[in-house]
Amino acid sequence: MFEKIALVGIGLIGSSIALSVRQQGLARHIAISTRKAPTLAEAEALRLGDSYTLSAAEAVRDADLVVLCTPVGAYEAVMAEIAPALKRGAILSDVGSVKQYALDVIQPLLPEGVHFVPGHPLAGTEYSGPSAGFAALFRGRWCILTPGTDADAQAVRMLTGFWEALGSSVEVMDAPHHDLVLAITSHVPHLIAYNIVGTVDDLANDTKSEVIKFSASGFRDFTRIAASDPVMWRDVFLTNRDAVLEMLGRFLVDLDVLHAAVRDGDGPALEALFTRTRAIRRSIIDAGQETAAADFGRVGSPQDQARTGAE
Repeated sequence: MFEKIALVGIGLIGSSIALSVRQQGLARHIAISTRKAPTLAEAEALRLGDSYTLSAAEAVRDADLVVLCTPVGAYEAVMAEIAPALKRGAILSDVGSVKQYALDVIQPLLPEGVHFVPGHPLAGTEYSGPSAGFAALFRGRWCILTPGTDADAQAVRMLTGFWEALGSSVEVMDAPHHDLVLAITSHVPHLIAYNIVGTVDDLANDTKSEVIKFSASGFRDFTRIAASDPVMWRDVFLTNRDAVLEMLGRFLVDLDVLHAAVRDGDGPALEALFTRTRAIRRSIIDAGQETAAADFGRVGSPQDQARTGAE
């Protein structure tokens, strides 16, 4: 599909793209850039690409497709570096989970003739770094594209075909709607997980040791989510603040209702809520976004467990 693809950032998502691109034969050349020398050396040792550099501008030169795989908070600095090196006609995309911010930051710095199509693959694990990637990460998952109103139609079609070739189903929507949907399906759940695990960390040492020792499946799942890349999630909450606050407000209202039901011993209210939410779980399984296997299919080695996880 492309002569040259440049990946700026080579963590879990970037390395998984590189492996899948290689497996599917989607590019003749994969250029990899990252700002940390040890990370670049790790990527080279894993043979994830064809060229490796600490200079993002060097990596994107002559690339037909450039994918930003850095935390969203780094976008502005990265764009300032690569903008002069982007070739006319190139497609620029990203994999961040906040899309309006991406448009706001990148669009003003976009050179004439370069086509920006923001993207967000809804796939991930709690692991990070080049060695965390695997080619099957995107198979059977969704990738959302949020092109601006003046986006080049051919570029959108090309990027759609690219993600479909990686195994994803593609949905196109506007950026504000994406950010609102992801605030409740991904961002607020991560915030809750971080908070619950943080609450355990605040417990007295004797109680905390028992919580760790006797962790049931519910708490274990929270710790899996809370183990995600802290820099990436810091940037998510800072750049999607309005949508997160709106959904967090709704959650807190519902939490007050649940608090009252527990306090008042309102069994029918509790059972009605649990019945309704159980149906949601079933619909997620039926939609193919999770497995009904025991322990959610997360068995075996940590890497096996990671490969069943989704962002």
